[in-house]
Amino acid sequence: MNFELLEGKWKQYKAQVHEKWGHLTDDDLKVIGGKRDKLIGRIQERYGVAKERAAEEVDAFMRTFNEQPAHNIRDPDEMFDEERGERARSHTAGGN
Repeated sequence: MNFELLEGKWKQYKAQVHEKWGHLTDDDLKVIGGKRDKLIGRIQERYGVAKERAAEEVDAFMRTFNEQPAHNIRDPDEMFDEERGERARSHTAGGN
């Protein structure tokens, strides 16, 4: 996965970033906003590692997204919309 895609889908992926690097705060995640350099910088600050090490870890983490089928990672807003639509359909079907 490239970082342009990460930026566009940051809401979906930031929970996984936080799970991987738990020392990152919610404010850190807001500042990072899917930007590779900002993520590397925040990992350096929070974990006290060299820039090269942080970059290696970020790149390795990003490769895991390439290995996952895209349909396994969904936008929470889309899931809510689908759930709401299914409820509406079931109420309509049950009311006949």
